Amino acid sequence: MRLVSWNIRKAVGLDWRRDPARILRALDEMGADVALLQEADRRMPPRRPALPPALVAEHGWAAVGTHPDTPSTGHHGNAILLRPGWTARAVQLIDLPGTEPRGAVAAVVEGPDGPVSVVCAHLGLRRRDRIAQMAMLRPQLAGLGPRALLAGDTNEWRRGPAGLPLPPGWAWHVPLPTFHAARPFLALDRLATGPDLAVTDLRVSRTGSVARASDHLPLLAEVMVCRADRARGSSMFPLDP
Repeated sequence: MRLVSWNIRKAVGLDWRRDPARILRALDEMGADVALLQEADRRMPPRRPALPPALVAEHGWAAVGTHPDTPSTGHHGNAILLRPGWTARAVQLIDLPGTEPRGAVAAVVEGPDGPVSVVCAHLGLRRRDRIAQMAMLRPQLAGLGPRALLAGDTNEWRRGPAGLPLPPGWAWHVPLPTFHAARPFLALDRLATGPDLAVTDLRVSRTGSVARASDHLPLLAEVMVCRADRARGSSMFPLDP
């Protein structure tokens, strides 16, 4: 599975223009199967999508449906887009604690190699909120089984895993600077995988339409199903006890 995780800042680029077509062109250029997006809606009620559904479909994506009562794509701005040949089921909407409204969306996505559980999350700006949010997510991640991953904007600037605990057997992978897109120096956007998944490639995309599309650069990862020992070996961080 080729996966992209990206905070698209409501489709507002470095030029301060809201350009959803530019975001979708960038996704096309990256060639991902699954896109986990943060800040994918306007945030304030009625939470209109930052990427118009018709334009999303025109570019060959299907948005995982989450809010039948609002026009929003995703949950608290977290959206999952799928390419043809990929399907989603067992969608869960997760509200996270904290000073400001935050959340996550989880789904089982299925492609050529079978099902993988994915969680798209956007953690809070304050450290104590992030700690509480990860404490809430940890048992939910453990319940997804070994073929699962978490990706999103963690807002965590520290290089190590302190404060972002994972279930046993899970691993954080090498953090790469994604913010600010004009001069990346903070690794705010991160990826974690369960015991039966390995990340064979992880990079930050910054070419073509990507460079000026948001204030974050996207993480692009190649993820494969493997034995648990290989999955653990792909992380630079020790696991939390």
